[in-house]
Parts: sequence; structure tokens; C-alpha cells
Amino acid sequence: MAGPLQIKDVVRYAVLAGRQLFSIIFIIASAGHFKPQTIASAASHNVPWPEVLVPLSGVIALVGGLSVLLGYQTRIGAWLLVVFLVPVTLMMHNFWAVSDPATAQIEKAMFLKNVTMLGGALIMSYFGAGPLSLDALLRDGTRFRAAAHEAA
Repeated sequence: MAGPLQIKDVVRYAVLAGRQLFSIIFIIASAGHFKPQTIASAASHNVPWPEVLVPLSGVIALVGGLSVLLGYQTRIGAWLLVVFLVPVTLMMHNFWAVSDPATAQIEKAMFLKNVTMLGGALIMSYFGAGPLSLDALLRDGTRFRAAAHEAA
């Protein structure tokens, strides 16, 4: 019979849920990076080679998002999201260059949202996926096999 729920158990599941919630926006938004409207929008923001860079950014967001979602090679996936977020935030949400106050306010909110996500990605790039992840499963499985081999 299992004992009462402990704080460490709650934290393990909170990290898993946080990682999954964080990754959703990247996975869902990545599909839009292959649409002509998105490429045209990037071109209007003076993104160089939008026909190449916008779909490439979609691939980076998808791979990084899936990595974080699954907790597989999470630190690398988080760095992919950093590589995605920095140019997208600066090029696509440059609220300081917008003359219309309503549009500037929306772009500022999007800019700050991306800066917040950038912070989350940087934290994950350092701490990794946590205990409920493929990274932990693979790491612990390797340790288990090594200990069993040494005992034999």
C-alpha cells in the first residue's frame, strides 16, 4: 500500500507538467512556419531569406518542443528553443519600431511572452528535464546495468 503523497512526488509531477505545458506552444506553432502567410509576414519584418529561414525556424521549434515534451536530450532541445526565440523575438516583435499604439502594445506583449519563454528555456538548458523523463530513464537504466555488471 502506498504511503501519503510526499512533496518530492508533487514536485516530480509538477516538473513533468511544466515541461509539457511549456513545449505545447512550440509544437503547435511550428506548423504555421510552413504557410505562405507566415513567410510573407516575416518578409514584411525584413527577415532575410524568409522562404528558407521561416520553415527552418519551424523545424527548430518542432524538434526543440518535442525534445522538451518527451524529456529526451532536453538540454539540447532547450538550446534549440533559445536559438529559435532570440531572432524571432527581436525580428518579429520589435514593438519599439511600430507607430500604431495598439499594434505596439500587442507586439510588446508578444515580445515579453517570448522573453519569458526564453527564460524558461535557459533554465531547462541548465537543469534538464527532471526525474520523469526519457533522459532520466536512459540515465538510470545505464546506471542500473553498470551496477548489475559490476556485481556479476
